[in-house]
Amino acid sequence: MQSQKEKTDDLKDEPLYGVIHSVLRDHLERGALMDGLVLGEASVARAFQTSRMPASIALKRLHKEGLISDFEGRGYLVKGGRRDPPEPRRLDLKQAGLELPAHLAEPRRIRNRRNHIYRAVEHSVAASVVYGRFLLNESALAEHFNVSRTIAHEVLTQLERTGIAVQDRNQRWYAGPLTPGDVAHHFEIRWLLEPEALRQAFPHLSKSELVRRRDRVRRGPASRIEPGELERIERDLHHDTLAHCPNTTLLQAIARSQLVIVVIHSTFVSFQRTPELLKMFAEHRQIYDALLDGNPESAAAALEAHLRRALRPNLDLLARLEPRADAHRPPYLVPAR
Repeated sequence: MQSQKEKTDDLKDEPLYGVIHSVLRDHLERGALMDGLVLGEASVARAFQTSRMPASIALKRLHKEGLISDFEGRGYLVKGGRRDPPEPRRLDLKQAGLELPAHLAEPRRIRNRRNHIYRAVEHSVAASVVYGRFLLNESALAEHFNVSRTIAHEVLTQLERTGIAVQDRNQRWYAGPLTPGDVAHHFEIRWLLEPEALRQAFPHLSKSELVRRRDRVRRGPASRIEPGELERIERDLHHDTLAHCPNTTLLQAIARSQLVIVVIHSTFVSFQRTPELLKMFAEHRQIYDALLDGNPESAAAALEAHLRRALRPNLDLLARLEPRADAHRPPYLVPAR
């Protein structure tokens, strides 16, 4: 059984939707939230000081697990052990009993606070740029997360360093658009660099961890996969496995183009077709099998082939993308021409 410290460390390493899902699931399983409490994207995002997208992913996972129920209003209901749906109650989640882990609830150090916010902003901005060009409003960002303009500025500066945002000569911040040509260039960088990172990572990989990652690919039907699950499978291979590469400069170059993973799978999951997902899963398993067989060259070749093949279906998805609802756009992202 994990200690409380180990659980907290695990949460710190999880993506934001995973943190929200884990915290809410713990409360629901303990009965710490009243029956009928409405869990909506906006209220959950406000409680965790994040954007609506990770809140939406976490709520969909909880609904899929049967821990919350939908109803005619907006959001989901805490249903407890009742058969009949309880009367909806819209309350501030913290007043209704939500307790956040210490590293979320207590911004004791500015650096920790900034890093927590950065992950939320990076995910939201990266998942928005396929819809066009956006102005990142520094004041609105600070207000949304209830932080100083200094921290908001540091977050935007970090976004610029990772290549997501740029600052014009008038000191305004912009992100996007991500064009089909940009996507193609990012994938080309990845199929050139990721196989080499995998070769260098191979001597440092844990067999037991590789088995767990391969097993996650096998779990569950592709027709019902949630955005968070798909993102986790992609992160397993393209981030966590490659992270063992000792060449950190190589990893940094890869990371600038891997944000496309967040964009593609957070934004396009509703357009994903089962045959394409099954093909992707089979390619991931082939790479893991080669690593487990002690053949890094075969694994690297399979990874390159996987990335080359994946480009076309992702460009097809980009071409079919419909306009995004304003409700899913955080207030600090303003459409720009």
